Amino acid sequence: MPNIKSAKKAVKTIEKKRINNNEFRASMKTAIKNVERSIVANDKKAAEEALKIAIKRIDKAAAKKVVTPNYVARTKSRLTLKVNNIK
Repeated sequence: MPNIKSAKKAVKTIEKKRINNNEFRASMKTAIKNVERSIVANDKKAAEEALKIAIKRIDKAAAKKVVTPNYVARTKSRLTLKVNNIK
């Protein structure tokens, strides 16, 4: 437990950031799972729509520094490849 006044304030700020980051990460992961569900169901149209949403969410998380640029590039690339390979 912090004793210094500024450290006590920092605890509040860090908690707010943690909650915010978790919201970005959770919405991003949900969007990714929706794409993967569509891929498993072989529904190309739904997968393409879900991919657009997922890319948007991934980019937002990257803009807020929740995820690293390499993670963003890798995830977007893998999802796009999977969607493009649906017959």
